[in-house]
Amino acid sequence: MDFEGKKILVCGMARSGVAAAQCLYEQGARVSISDSKTEEKLQDVLAPLDKLDIRRCLGDAAIPQDLKSYDLVVTSPGIPLTAPILKAAKEAGVPIIGELEAGAQVSRAPLYAITGTNGKTTTTTLIGEIFKNFGKTAYVVGNIGYPFTACAAKATAEDVAVAEVSSFQLETIDTFHPHVAVMCNITEDHLNRHGTMAQYIRMKQRIFENQTADDFAVLNYDDPVLNKMAEKLKSQVAFFSRTQQLENGTFVKDGKIVWQWKGETRPICDADSILIPGPHNLENALAAAAMACAMNVPAPVIRHTLQTFTGVEHRIEKVRVFEGVTYINDSKGTNVDSTIKAVQSMRAPTVLILGGYDKHTNFMPLCQEIVASGLISHVVVMGETSRQIRQQLEEAGYDRISQAYSMGDAIDKSRLLAVSGGNVLLSPACASFDMFKDFEQRGEIFKELVNQLQ
Repeated sequence: MDFEGKKILVCGMARSGVAAAQCLYEQGARVSISDSKTEEKLQDVLAPLDKLDIRRCLGDAAIPQDLKSYDLVVTSPGIPLTAPILKAAKEAGVPIIGELEAGAQVSRAPLYAITGTNGKTTTTTLIGEIFKNFGKTAYVVGNIGYPFTACAAKATAEDVAVAEVSSFQLETIDTFHPHVAVMCNITEDHLNRHGTMAQYIRMKQRIFENQTADDFAVLNYDDPVLNKMAEKLKSQVAFFSRTQQLENGTFVKDGKIVWQWKGETRPICDADSILIPGPHNLENALAAAAMACAMNVPAPVIRHTLQTFTGVEHRIEKVRVFEGVTYINDSKGTNVDSTIKAVQSMRAPTVLILGGYDKHTNFMPLCQEIVASGLISHVVVMGETSRQIRQQLEEAGYDRISQAYSMGDAIDKSRLLAVSGGNVLLSPACASFDMFKDFEQRGEIFKELVNQLQ
């Protein structure tokens, strides 16, 4: 879309909303901003917009009376479609797109997109590193914390845009068209927003919606939902598998990661030479390698990246060894499956810190994994979901549980419970919004408090 001269309302004044307002203003649009918070509460957030001729619809005036006169509403992913401003826009007949969609429409760079319940941040970052090592200017954007609209205007056709995409962002796409799209896996998450698992899967599948036969879909062969999904896609399908040898895609053969496509096989590297630990990270490496191979990135570039990439912040991140105990920050473990993978990565007795914002999740699969692992020596629960987690742990036959009332309290209790040579693992299996701004803030506070231990 040519945004010049268009009257656009940008909703939600967090990082993505502010970036979208700036970007669209610079594209020549007549921009207004909307947020239910007051000007006073948003003063620091809105500072980048202070010198721009942008109308502010804030607080009680968040829904402008002339809403029907707008050409477009651009919304932040955190705002559900049921929010009053978006319901009013729909009733007024004003088209709604998301910030990610706006960025994709402005950008001229080839687009590569990654989604899934877990692993998407690591896979996205890894793909970005592969392209950088290939000599490309790679803009790593989206749900990873850097809005697409913050860089879309400067992304050229010679660059690449690598986007981590959430189900929230996929609710509001329109022409979003990645040349290669990766789906890492699908497990239960965000049912408080999407209502049912079927609707959550439908939102995730939208990443492939605008692809053609010239594009690639990279899917996890070991995930039965994605295996079945492949039959419905218009694009070329490249699978990845940690357990099976494939006709087309990346897999492990005789201890090596290989790419096979239309009868040709290309070895990448030894599977055990990947620097990031755990079976889930092998899957992330296979997904990244499949995307890179589909784009004809040379094997030595992929190999070098897989063997030097150290992982992402807040994902099974070693913080400190103190009194013989290793403290690990996995604040990005915001759902059950992600925390299960973290538990499976432990190799010593571990005190696990669980709990947070309630996303209407069933914790029983995690509770059963805690019992089966034999390495979770104690669980410290905190946040909104404390009672539910405790109840389901007890139903699973696990009773070594303590209650904490803050992050500091959780760390203090864990310190007393941990044994030398063991771990303290923060992997909450929940979102952070009951106590923190986001999972990054939760992880930063955990690291800060751990580093202050004396």
